[in-house]
Amino acid sequence: DIDVVLECTGFYTSDEKAQAHIDAGAKKVLISAPATGDVKTIVYNVNQDTLDSSDVIVSGASCTTNSLAPVAKVLNDSFGLVEGFMTTIHAYTGDQNTQDGPHRKGDKRGARAAAENIVPNSTGAAKAIGKVSPEIDGKLDGGAQRVPVA
Repeated sequence: DIDVVLECTGFYTSDEKAQAHIDAGAKKVLISAPATGDVKTIVYNVNQDTLDSSDVIVSGASCTTNSLAPVAKVLNDSFGLVEGFMTTIHAYTGDQNTQDGPHRKGDKRGARAAAENIVPNSTGAAKAIGKVSPEIDGKLDGGAQRVPVA
């Protein structure tokens, strides 16, 4: 018997795709990334009280959303958020080139050597806050900086 599948591959991030684990015998699936569609997204200290035993497929959001959502909730609860902008500093990813050259998706910034440059990028984390904290939905925006790490 499989009680819970921890879906950490990044390939089964929609309700439809994660259903393959249920069809294979798992009782529950926890997606370790932002999910697409109507998958319930949980961030502890923000909306964990909405989680119940009937939830079968759940997302744990992104690392950035897990970092931002609790702070945004406290700010909103204490003072009322009107609007905000966040910047995340992130290690470069496997999607980026390791040396200057054409990027497979035509991204000129992604074409820069990741280990040698700070590369501005987009992030959906600020907008994803609305999935876990509806009262903040649409109030935040953000950007990412992909940086070399040693």
